[in-house]
Amino acid sequence: MNLTPKEIVAYLDEYIIGQFEAKKSIAIALRNRYRRLKLEPSIQEEVMPKNILMIGSTGVGKTEIARRLAKMMNLPFVKVEASKYTEVGFVGRDVESMVRDLAFAALNLVKNEHKEKNREAIEKHVEKIILEKLLPPLPKGASEDKQSAYKQGYDKMRDRLRDGDLDNLNIEVELSKSGEFDSGNDMPPEMIKVQESFIKILSAGQNNIKKEMSVKEAKEALKAEAAEKILNNEAIKREAAQRAQEEGIIFIDEIDKIAVPSSAQGRQDPSKEGVQRDLLPIVEGSAVSTKLGTINTDHILFIAAGAFHLSKPSDLVPELQGRFPLRVELNSLDEETLYKILTQPKNSLLRQYKALLSAEKVELIFDDDAIREIAKIAHIANEKTEDIGARRLHTIIEKVIEDISFEADSHKGEVLHVSAKLVHDKLDTIVENEDSARYIL
Repeated sequence: MNLTPKEIVAYLDEYIIGQFEAKKSIAIALRNRYRRLKLEPSIQEEVMPKNILMIGSTGVGKTEIARRLAKMMNLPFVKVEASKYTEVGFVGRDVESMVRDLAFAALNLVKNEHKEKNREAIEKHVEKIILEKLLPPLPKGASEDKQSAYKQGYDKMRDRLRDGDLDNLNIEVELSKSGEFDSGNDMPPEMIKVQESFIKILSAGQNNIKKEMSVKEAKEALKAEAAEKILNNEAIKREAAQRAQEEGIIFIDEIDKIAVPSSAQGRQDPSKEGVQRDLLPIVEGSAVSTKLGTINTDHILFIAAGAFHLSKPSDLVPELQGRFPLRVELNSLDEETLYKILTQPKNSLLRQYKALLSAEKVELIFDDDAIREIAKIAHIANEKTEDIGARRLHTIIEKVIEDISFEADSHKGEVLHVSAKLVHDKLDTIVENEDSARYIL
């Protein structure tokens, strides 16, 4: 999807309130990737992605901005937490595993695209298998009358199958004993190959599994088998590797947790600094072995984010700082912004709660003054205790409507209002007591 930076920001505005500078920086970074692919190959290789460091408290929209963009533009995307990695030689995840995670995400993305493109062929293949189980083919040499009658019966059975009339009928289907081995995506390729070989040895000479299931279940079970036969898996892997290299986005959250604060007064944390040193070649550009082959990280876009409450971006090792040339500071959320978060986005919390209660045939209406009070209390709680941004709204709304939600089945067909009075009744006592607010809100 070749959107301009303005179009990208306009899309993000539908889901994320404010934070224009962060949206603008990422929109430009993504557009530059499109521009790069339009250049001559000789200069293409010279244009490196401008990695971004996002600075801001939790709950202000850092992850959501990156996640929404990847989803909108259909790009391979993974979110990892820097604090989960350990230096090479220690027990834990090594930093190269983030590239293997990206390769796995790219493979799933491309495979799903190819399944969608070949959906009709896959469905016809599944349909043919099920119909042959329900109406076995005629023996060779059958008379024309029998063939004509068989065709009429086959067509009627096919129509009933497509209409779902046969979904509850039980049939016996053959499924392969083991599909393509899934490593869990957190092992070195050498280990993956050993395990794949081991599985092949164990399953050698074994027949397919015969299983009885409903037609509805068989449709789904056979789709995976049909996809394996119809799709070109080698071409999918090549495309996935290319997409991971050229379009992949790795979002590294909590990067501040591996910074060594200057306030440490000369004491160094070798483990944290070691992770930074290991991360450096990945971000600079290196070749990483994955199940899809070697992935070059030169043109992967890295977006790092952190609150930096106890440290500063300058506490990262200088070389790593240099690999994130674009710095964006996200604003803390004030009362008005929290109100807009509740009312404006397409996926706003209030819309979600209304939809959930509608499943019980209850129409939930939030009065405007109640929404204002919820935003106000969230802002006060963020100031009094830990600032967790918009995430505070989840806790507050749950507390306000817990009784309505618990008794929803008793209010079927009713219209229920969430008023400012209800908000105060539920929350005033908690907000006044700072210790209660800290643990409950």
